[in-house]
Amino acid sequence: MKADTHPKSYRPMIFRDSASGQSFLTKSCASTPLTATWEDGKEYPLYLMGISGFTHPFYTGQQKFVDTAGRVDKFQQRQARTAEMQAAKAATSKKKKA
Repeated sequence: MKADTHPKSYRPMIFRDSASGQSFLTKSCASTPLTATWEDGKEYPLYLMGISGFTHPFYTGQQKFVDTAGRVDKFQQRQARTAEMQAAKAATSKKKKA
């Protein structure tokens, strides 16, 4: 490994998922004022994450699939109604001019 490739602040750090409370220890150079004690009894900087692999729907298998076909049909229906309304409006404006 090349020397001096990582910043000086590259150190072990605890990352905690704030949604589930689960944590893991890895190296990082992220800055944080928080600290926590890890399972080995040592104190490390703590970084709180909003979402991680512990709670992300893709990794938990609770992913929601969007009904894209239904959405396309609804869009096409709205577009057809808009076209009909514009045609009706154009027809009434022609009658007023005549």
